[in-house]
Amino acid sequence: MEFFFEVLIGGLLAGVMYALVAIGFVLIYKASGVFNFAQGAMVLFSALTFVSLLERGVPFWLAFVISLAAMVLIAVAVERVVLRPLVNRSPITLFMATLGLSYVIEGFAQALWGAQVHGLELGISDEPLELGGMLLSQFDIFAAVTAAFLVLLLSWLFNKTRLGLSLRAVADDPLAALAVGIRLQRVWVVVW
Repeated sequence: MEFFFEVLIGGLLAGVMYALVAIGFVLIYKASGVFNFAQGAMVLFSALTFVSLLERGVPFWLAFVISLAAMVLIAVAVERVVLRPLVNRSPITLFMATLGLSYVIEGFAQALWGAQVHGLELGISDEPLELGGMLLSQFDIFAAVTAAFLVLLLSWLFNKTRLGLSLRAVADDPLAALAVGIRLQRVWVVVW
């Protein structure tokens, strides 16, 4: 029975990470009407930026801020170069554009950092925790706690901030949001 609960809890902890990915897809789709197949490549680029900065001796938090800035620049570029010219096009056109964008970003990342594996040491022990006879990965627990924090942060953002209310308005009715003065391009950049 312990094995069942160990597998169940391990699956739930892994599922939390998939939920974060799903939230990203939903945010982009609801705000822009585009299913972003380049989301993984965009996150990969930001992660490789972060790791390469750490490898060069940049302090953790500065590397984090620079990586976040790189992600924002990518989002702005995607909105200006890909999304804006394709507004009101067929879904298959947008599908193909984000798929192509994914290959472009991955190719650019490979040109910059090569094809070798890059590791990131977060200081989280590889030793599993034993709780009630079950072995649980410390990394999975850390990831689940981080994901729960991010979900709470997103909930607060959507319910308590002007930006969050703008995102919700655009997701509910883009034309009505535009009519009350919400800039769709700004919202697209934020979610992308």
